[in-house]
Amino acid sequence: MSRPGARLRWGVLGGAAIAVGKVIPATQRSTRGEVLAIASRDGDRATALAESLGIARAYGSYEALLADPDVDAVYIPLPNHLHRTWTLRAAEAGKHVLCEKPLAVTAADAASMVDACRAAGVVLMEGFMYRFHPLWQRVHALVCRGTIGELWGVQARFAYRNIDPLDIRNVAAFGGGALLDIGCYPINVSRWLFDSEPTAVHGVVRRDPRFGTDVLTSAVLDFGGRQATFSCSTQLEPDQRVDLFGTQGRITVEIPFNIPPDRPTRILVAAGGDPPVAPALDVISIDTADQYALQADAFAAAVLDGTPVPISPDDAVRNLAVIDEILGGT
Repeated sequence: MSRPGARLRWGVLGGAAIAVGKVIPATQRSTRGEVLAIASRDGDRATALAESLGIARAYGSYEALLADPDVDAVYIPLPNHLHRTWTLRAAEAGKHVLCEKPLAVTAADAASMVDACRAAGVVLMEGFMYRFHPLWQRVHALVCRGTIGELWGVQARFAYRNIDPLDIRNVAAFGGGALLDIGCYPINVSRWLFDSEPTAVHGVVRRDPRFGTDVLTSAVLDFGGRQATFSCSTQLEPDQRVDLFGTQGRITVEIPFNIPPDRPTRILVAAGGDPPVAPALDVISIDTADQYALQADAFAAAVLDGTPVPISPDDAVRNLAVIDEILGGT
């Protein structure tokens, strides 16, 4: 599809909280997208969501939305275990797909999705929205230009507390658990910044005896001598942070993933001075931006203008391969 200057017409499969609260409003504010339709397995709910969000069309089944010839692309915020099924169905219907992270529950499932979308000639991308934010574009540039010397270490933490047994993130059969839900972020950012794949992976998992899901997972990823370490949890106080350690300095990203769309954010760069007592600290302020809207526009450009997919779906397969290795070894 090549329609330079046009707007991408989106359909949304399901009324997940992230779709209703973040992605749909952001896409509606984006430069090159419009949300044309939303589907739910409950027709009344689909209608109510469409009315509350200002969406023109509501469907009582995902199949009906995929049959709409005016829908160019679908956003899939469904539970993890349904990502593969509905991505394959969307590809069969000729719809481009932006799928929430993780792309699938296993690397093998993700690879089958990539193959199917390529065979169908549709664009597929995993929804790692943070990579489109100017904050991370700046961090990536600082690392690449050697502001902190050679990057040797990445340390990250990401946690929230949710002990609701009915929440899909606490249901093992739905692909729940901390590692798939939020641990995928530290893995992704480490692979991106090191621009390579880990040569060894070591993980430790604490599982909830009621849910069967991992509720505290920590891992060390060895990138040929460079190291990434992280912890993620679904049962600790909400927190997130990324620290980057180089041979000549360090960078701290205070709010790395759930970056607020309504206020500036900061990057702290310490390089030189008299560390640790009095390091030379540069506080870089990043203007307000909506990472979900930026993601929508980048995806639209790939579909409408034929530009390269900003994050290759193969990257999603490689990220899941690391997750498979952590879970398989624990």
